[in-house]
Amino acid sequence: MIKRIRLSFFVALALTHALAGAAALARDAFPLPPSQIYGELFHRIQTERLFPDSKTFADATPKADPAQIMTRYGLAKGRPEFSLKDFVNENFTIPDAAQSGFKTAPDEEIRAHIERLWSALTREPRTTAGTDSLLPLTTRYVVPGGRFRELYYWDSYFTMVGLQTSGRHDLVADMVENFAGLIDRYGHIPNGARSYQVNRSQPPFFAAMVELQAQHEGARALLRRLPQLEREHDFWMSGASTLKPGAAYRRVVRLADGSLLNRYWDDLAIARDEAYLEDRETALAAGRPEADVFRDLRAAAESGWDFSSRWTTDGKLASTRTTDYLPVDLNSLLHKLEIVIARGCAQARRSDCQRDMTARAARRRAAMQRLMWDDAQGAFVDYDWRNERRSARITAATAYPLFADVANGAQVPRVAGAIRKSLVTAHGLSTTTEDTGQQWDSPNGWAPLQWIAIDGLRRHGQRDLAAEIASGWVAENVRVYCKTGKLVEKYNVRDAGEGAGGEYPVQDGFGWTNAVLVKLLAIYPKLAAQRYEYTGGECRAAH
Repeated sequence: MIKRIRLSFFVALALTHALAGAAALARDAFPLPPSQIYGELFHRIQTERLFPDSKTFADATPKADPAQIMTRYGLAKGRPEFSLKDFVNENFTIPDAAQSGFKTAPDEEIRAHIERLWSALTREPRTTAGTDSLLPLTTRYVVPGGRFRELYYWDSYFTMVGLQTSGRHDLVADMVENFAGLIDRYGHIPNGARSYQVNRSQPPFFAAMVELQAQHEGARALLRRLPQLEREHDFWMSGASTLKPGAAYRRVVRLADGSLLNRYWDDLAIARDEAYLEDRETALAAGRPEADVFRDLRAAAESGWDFSSRWTTDGKLASTRTTDYLPVDLNSLLHKLEIVIARGCAQARRSDCQRDMTARAARRRAAMQRLMWDDAQGAFVDYDWRNERRSARITAATAYPLFADVANGAQVPRVAGAIRKSLVTAHGLSTTTEDTGQQWDSPNGWAPLQWIAIDGLRRHGQRDLAAEIASGWVAENVRVYCKTGKLVEKYNVRDAGEGAGGEYPVQDGFGWTNAVLVKLLAIYPKLAAQRYEYTGGECRAAH
């Protein structure tokens, strides 16, 4: 079994490198993930559940050269006294996310708590020998918190929204610099700054990040990042120029009518390092080729919605078919990317590029209007390109066409109506209408989706609904904070309290929660008019 796993990986890796070679002229080779460096040892550690969280060993740092460790393992594993646990502890430094040293102060007001958290979540770039899974970065960055010890792509946009509100333009600039460097190095922004995440990306928010920086620095920020914006677009559109109608290649699908839209993907089709055992168990239960299951699970990780009924046929994880869908959020963000590139090209006086990107954005918008607009429901939905039908599911992703200015004037109030009818609760915006036990489903609410909806609704004249969502979300955030001293990754917006579900326990920290909360308190003075203090008891936001 181990030999077969390793062989399938190296075949996929060879394909990945062949594909990557056609992109940027100068690029670092994709580093090997721990599963392939340590082979049988990695397999045993994960399948014997040496650590409750599969991500723990994926993030471990070797105390010696990996080749030396594997030689030691080969000599030691057959001995009667061999202990896998002792061997790992002797040869690796195991991360402990719980030992952050940050503690909430009694009676600390929530905004002061967040300001302190920015420092606690900020990391300095560190020199790495290249033997652990952490990708090298050049400037400071903010991590989400908890088990998430590295820079993440789409998380960081929302973190930047809060940093900007806190006046931390220096950190915004540093993080944009890191993302630009990752594009230069790998041809795209990885899911996270780990070797096991480099074969996939995440929702493409780089254009929105550059817009944030440009709000402070002016047009020079957009001009400076134009090369990376174009390279990111090249990554998502790789293979589009030769794609025939009805076919797909990596992240691009050409519909029967010639329209081009995008899907989530991963260049590998093996179990994820950070969820190795979980993915293998899901594949066993799926009843279809394991490579297809692994690819769809990885594509869901690229979407950020890992995992959700949005990608399934029956609400169960084993039926995840992410690559069958053209997602409304992804294509909205790529529309924004094309518009931002067109603006940058106009400033650079590159008229051909400006015309090309403007035309691409118009064609994408027209295709989204035709395929993703569900007139009966008054909502934008994902499109199942294999079966040529719209998804029947309304999710919080329906707000992205407002955020990215894809929706037309007649659609805006109808989307608002669908959101109010299907997703709004007393405690914020629900992710979906289905409760499957997966974390990107009801009853969970997530800070990034609150902000996408609130920002899109506010800018398109639906300010009352935006304020209603903001009020409920802030009230739930501060209620949990006053009682527990925590700002957590996700919340239960149906029953109130911390969220649940998914592959790991709810995480404290938490970058995008802090950021969206501080932004909402800044734009809704009524909600910010009172103090919210950690007392171990109840407190409520003003409504």
